[in-house]
Amino acid sequence: MKWTLFIVGGGLVLLVAAIAAAGSMLPRTHTASRTLRVKRSPEEVWPVVLQATQASSVPVDVLERDPPRRLVTRVTAAERNFGGTWTIVIAPVPSTGSGHAGSTVTVTEDGWVANPIFRVVSRLVIGHHATMDALLTQVAKTFNEDVALSGE
Repeated sequence: MKWTLFIVGGGLVLLVAAIAAAGSMLPRTHTASRTLRVKRSPEEVWPVVLQATQASSVPVDVLERDPPRRLVTRVTAAERNFGGTWTIVIAPVPSTGSGHAGSTVTVTEDGWVANPIFRVVSRLVIGHHATMDALLTQVAKTFNEDVALSGE
């Protein structure tokens, strides 16, 4: 019984060490971006985007606010495990006739992850796009539109 516990415990220690080693080889910083197209004007999209960003549990400072076109936020310095900025750009999509055919909402994250183990989780398990995908999905569903995201 003692040998079984020793082997299992040792295996877990080796697994965590391997994940930490792999994470230390991943870059600390990253850039990720996603775009959603909706059939609404930037003026209609702006309050929905604001509401969705304010619902986040991550505390942020607003660096720039240019309604209905641009919002730039940064994770507060109190967060030590990850951080960075989100730049949200809402751009009109011109129509072939008068007015707008809709808007694109692009979220670009310039982020960093401090802990090597969380770097592995963030990159390979959760993905750098998970939070922005959730925000853009919420925006699309608010307007009862299909969710079709693009970006890298």
